[in-house]
Amino acid sequence: MQPVKEEIQYENPLLSLKIWQTVRLDQRAYRWHYHPECELLLVQSGRLDIDVDGETYPMAAGDVVILGSSQLHSDRTHGELLDYIVLQFDLQSFFDQSTIPYLQYFNETKVPLSAMNYIFRENQKARADAADCIRQILVEAQRKESGYELAVNMLIKKLLLILIRNDGRGLLAGQDRVERIRLKPVLDFVESRIDDRIAVEDACRLANMSYYYFVKFFKKVMGMSFTEYVNFRKIKRAEQLLLTRDLSVSEIGDRIGMANMAHFYKMFKRFNGFSPKEFQRRMLAWGRG
Repeated sequence: MQPVKEEIQYENPLLSLKIWQTVRLDQRAYRWHYHPECELLLVQSGRLDIDVDGETYPMAAGDVVILGSSQLHSDRTHGELLDYIVLQFDLQSFFDQSTIPYLQYFNETKVPLSAMNYIFRENQKARADAADCIRQILVEAQRKESGYELAVNMLIKKLLLILIRNDGRGLLAGQDRVERIRLKPVLDFVESRIDDRIAVEDACRLANMSYYYFVKFFKKVMGMSFTEYVNFRKIKRAEQLLLTRDLSVSEIGDRIGMANMAHFYKMFKRFNGFSPKEFQRRMLAWGRG
């Protein structure tokens, strides 16, 4: 059977996230599948086996497992009552200007996020703290009280902090630390020039690298090309403007240095799944709801 790419439908367009709790009473293996979103599972009661990268993670009540972006995985139940929570989210969306350097910790170019499950197996407090975050995110998503998007954003970042702070093996923080430091002036430059045209040649000069070495180096460290990264940050800026300024789509394109509307629409749809106009419409509809 061919693996299936699962399409994740976000309930709230402001949050690139989906979370739900489900109860199952069956005994079967779920098909192999993958999705670009990171995934965490928390078993409340019962047993569940997760298969990923040639390893099986047996889960019981209180256990947490993390799966990385596009990691092929499957699960198996045991014919008993199973109660568990599934949290899926787009990692990139939860990094802003102040935290973007930490995105490199999770780019999975060398270490898949599933490798971090040793933390949840060996560290009871980290496991309990992560489980508590997942439960709080579920409550926030269900109640939708004023400001719950802020609460969810903070809880996602707390989950990532739990991984960083408890990574005794240095799988995240120890990856190419010197290389990350070399890129910091480039990342700062992108943020300072996000409203202008950003040339890769300028970034090369800042990093003191040749063009061909820089483009390979950047992708190796960040997990995406320099052009992809710049487009990603520009679209994040466009989202902010669409939500906070009374500007036309063309004016916003000009503001972020994407005056070519065809290119702007293409990039916006690539990172959001729909056009800037549709994004605005959904935001307005969500606000009224």
